[in-house]
This record gives sequence, C-alpha cells and structure tokens, in this order.
Amino acid sequence: MIDQMRADAVDHFKDDWSAGLKRLVTKGAWFRRAAYPYLTTVTCAGHATVASGAFPNTHGVFQNAWWDRDAHRIVTCTDDPNTTDVGYDTLVRGGNSGNRLLVPSFADEMRSQRSAHVVSLSLKDRSAVMLAGHGADAATWLSGTLDGWVTSSALTNHPVAAVKAFSGANPIDADYGKTWSRLLPDSQYQGPDDGLGEAPPSGWTRTFPHVLKSGGGKPDLEFRRQWETSPYGDAYLGRFAAALVESLQLGKHDGIDVLGVSFSSPDMVGHAFGPRSQEVQDMFAHLDRTIGALFDRLDVLVGRDEYVVALTADHGVTPIPEQLMKAGKDAGRLSAAALIDAVEERARAALGPGKHVALMSGNDLYFEPGVYKELLAKPGALDAIVKALASRPGVAKVFRGEQLRDAGRAVDPLMRAAALSYFSGRSGDLIVALKAGWILTSGGTTHGSANSDDQRVPILFMGRGVKPGEYSRAATPADVAPTLAAVCGITMRQAEGHPLREALTFAPGP
Repeated sequence: MIDQMRADAVDHFKDDWSAGLKRLVTKGAWFRRAAYPYLTTVTCAGHATVASGAFPNTHGVFQNAWWDRDAHRIVTCTDDPNTTDVGYDTLVRGGNSGNRLLVPSFADEMRSQRSAHVVSLSLKDRSAVMLAGHGADAATWLSGTLDGWVTSSALTNHPVAAVKAFSGANPIDADYGKTWSRLLPDSQYQGPDDGLGEAPPSGWTRTFPHVLKSGGGKPDLEFRRQWETSPYGDAYLGRFAAALVESLQLGKHDGIDVLGVSFSSPDMVGHAFGPRSQEVQDMFAHLDRTIGALFDRLDVLVGRDEYVVALTADHGVTPIPEQLMKAGKDAGRLSAAALIDAVEERARAALGPGKHVALMSGNDLYFEPGVYKELLAKPGALDAIVKALASRPGVAKVFRGEQLRDAGRAVDPLMRAAALSYFSGRSGDLIVALKAGWILTSGGTTHGSANSDDQRVPILFMGRGVKPGEYSRAATPADVAPTLAAVCGITMRQAEGHPLREALTFAPGP
C-alpha cells in the first residue's frame, strides 16, 4: 500500500523510476482505470477495503474516526477499549485492534485457510492494523508520540523479538540532522519548488533542501513529523520489512505467507506540499528505490519467481485549491466550523436555543442525541438545514442518512458513492459531498471526496501467476484481495470485489 498515490502519478513520474516501481510497471500487470467507488476516500477506509475486498457499507470502516453516539465521544477506526497496546521501547497508553472491521481480511483468510504467517507494518496504526485484520505473527506501527514502535495484544500475544531487535539496532533518531535534497536533475522536475498554498511541517520552508532538525536541538516531535514527511521514513520501513522477512522466515514455511507494508510518507508529503510539488515527485523517486531494495532482498531471501506483489493506494488527493484557482478552476476551502454554524442557526430557529450539533467529522455531521428526530418531526426544519448546507460554495450535495441505507445501487453516481460509504449507526446524520477542487482543511491539501482526484489510484500486480501488461478495464481496489486469493487458492467469503482474471496466467475458480 502507498498512502496517497493518485493514478496519474504513474503516468507523470514513471520516467523517473529505475528500481521497484519501474519493475512493477514494466514487468507487472497495470490496471489504468482503477478507482474507489465510494465517497469517503480516507486512509482507514481504503486499507480496510483493500484488505477485505468489501466496501465500507459492508466492512464498517468508513472513516479514520467517527462520533460514537453511545459513548458520546470520537473513536478511531482501530480504537479498542478491551485490548492493550504494547510498546517495544516504553510503556504506551490505549489499545488498537481490527475489531471495528466486521469482515475477514485477506490475511485473516490466509491464516485460517492456509495457516499463513502474517507480518504487517506501517508508520500508521490504522494502516498496519487493517492490513493484518484480526491477528498476525507481527504487526507494528509508530505511536503518535515519541514512544516508538508499538503492537497490540489483540494481534500478537506478546512482543515479537525480531521487531524489538530491529528497532533497537536501528533507532529513528539516527536520521536526526540529515538533509532531504532533490534526488533528480533540476530539469526533470515538473512543478515549482515553491508552490502556492503549501503547508510544510514546522521547521521547514516550502523549498528544498529540507533538514531533519528541530528547534530544540535534539530529536523531538518536531523532528518526528519532519522524518515522517521525508523519504527517510519509508526507507526505514522498507529495511524493516526486509529484516522481518529474513528473521521470521517468511516464504520458507510449508504454506504461503503474507507481508503487508503500507508506506505512509507520501501522504504526509502530499498533504503538506500537494500532488504537483517537487517534493511529491521526489518522494516517489525515493520510494522507487526503497521498494526496489525490498524486492532485491525478497529475490535473495524467497526467490525471484517465488512471491507475488500487489500494489495500490488507499486514496488519491485533491490539488492545492489556491493552485487550482490561479489556473482559473472552481476550487476553494470550506470551514467545518462555518458549516456547523449554518446548521446551528437553522436548528435554533426550529427547536430553540441550545447546542444541536455534536460534531462534524470529515463528510459526516452528527446531531446531539434526539435532535435529528425532533427535526424530522418538525415540518420543513430538516429541509431548511439541508438547503442551507447545499447552498454553500463548494458543496455538491447533502444526503440524509435514511436516504443512503439502501442506495448502494442508486442511479445517481454521487448518491451511490455516498451509500457505499454509509454504515448505519456509525455514519453521520447528514453526509456532505464536496465539489471537485474544494476541501475541508485550512492549509496544504487533503482528500476524502467522491471526485476522481481522490478516487482514482493505481493497481499493479507482479510475480508468479501474473500476466504482465496494461489493462484498460475498470477495476476497484476491492478487487485486489480476491485476485490474491485466486492466486493463493483460497476464498474471500465476504468480499464484494472480483478476481482480475485477465491478469492471471491460469484460470481461477469461480
């Protein structure tokens, strides 16, 4: 998994590549017309969809975080009060698991049907957890603070010695003071080095080079954010993955083993600098080398023709609105607070004083307990709120929850996309869909819409059983797990995607 990779990144940047990404494009099966069919194109939903082969309205993970109506608080997609995280370096708080993923992942099915050994890792908890599903031999991610690498008692019963050994021998702080300079010749970069609307992490400017060094003069959270927003984060992850393949003997057991790696740094860079930046182009040039080094180690440790690779992304990204506006496009930024104020104004007019909105999380707006029913009971009240939201610049449509419960096959593509992201009981009371070019963030850029910028991603396969070539049929990332399942001879019992049979050298079963 590459966190935040638009489909057109392959077309735009493939001539920069010479290693892993190049090998996938030239030696693998490349599906050019792949896209998520749903609205809320965010990290956790994307990883859950790829891992399970199902869509959010089925697997239940429609957002990175949402409002828990019963607990009256925000919960993350991996939040689990009944489990405990385990730190490899220090004590940590909280607990994460795949308990909110309501269907089996590919890794789950491989463990169940083929006794596979499973390793999953990422800089992000939600990425590593969703790729694993509900169990693993080793699943690890970085804590949100400076606590280092973490696992969960729900995934592995005890800390894994191989994880501790690598992290202990390879401290992240060793990258303190290093400089991210451009890898490619100056003439090869397609965008400006100082892009309008960019929002680099603290301590950096909008231009190269970027030094990994905090104002405090030592490794701290400022340094960590810089490190994650640089090629050094993914390079570390690639070495980590190769080390775990070797130490845990993946590919050397009787069955087929599973390695899930989610490279998070492109997402950090994309949010800060936008998809048209030199930083994003350079990040993919570095990632090409990182993935190439991982493939080289797999060639030695497992055998060049003894493994299969699937690569896709959890979402794309919208260009920075200021850059779009400068080019004469309809684009802009919306404020969630302003949208809430507009709703509160109409709600007060209908129901009287008080707080009526609990939260707006991404596209989902939640009312306080009982408010939605009161609005439904008062003629015209909810319609006035929907109209007020829909009239805001940048808003395409506003859907009521009850409209989406059975609209997965709706004729209107935007309603269908919203329905595929809607999970009753977890999703908001109102769902706000934005126009292309419009985002809900104050700096840099983001994703999370049903527009092609956010929905379209690459899908590539390579290895034994894969027929190289470029394929023009429409596909979704939900097809990845069923295709891998076909290669491995297992069934994905609750998948909604389908094997991409034309890219296989054999005829998989039904």
